Amino acid sequence: MPNLFRILSMLLALGAVPVMAQSASEAPGATSPDTAPPEIVEDEVGEEAETIILPSAQHEIDEYLWLKRPLVVFADSPADPRYEQQMQLITDRLDDLRERDVVVLTDTDKSTLSPLREKLRPRGFMLVLIGKDGTVYLRKPFPWSVREISRSIDKMPLRQQEIRDRRDAPIR
Repeated sequence: MPNLFRILSMLLALGAVPVMAQSASEAPGATSPDTAPPEIVEDEVGEEAETIILPSAQHEIDEYLWLKRPLVVFADSPADPRYEQQMQLITDRLDDLRERDVVVLTDTDKSTLSPLREKLRPRGFMLVLIGKDGTVYLRKPFPWSVREISRSIDKMPLRQQEIRDRRDAPIR
């Protein structure tokens, strides 16, 4: 399983999206990334799920304004142990992030000055949580669990409003 994660991290860093998740019983390479449309990824249960892990080179924060909460993961290399740990923490609990409208943007190429690198100026590994309003709410130089990230998101005013709206919505 660690090799599968390493391959997934490298594919994401290179911009090879979508990536098909494999169970441990499948042979490596048995699933081709070309078997699903770009906006769909298949999770371990076999259900279609919206892709929420994307390479940052193809995306900017402004395109998610008022739609998603970008969680940007920077590293100098996809082989950085902190990057690998953070991505494992994220992939283990994708549903919690999806529920909170999070999109994960990864950037592991320090030689290319992407718009995100220029704006957020990471030094080595860095985790940045940006609200739907474009405000940077969190910067961490070390991996954080999805539980901690979720708690930070749940404290945001817009998220609290979303929770209230969902709770007050009539049941159909």
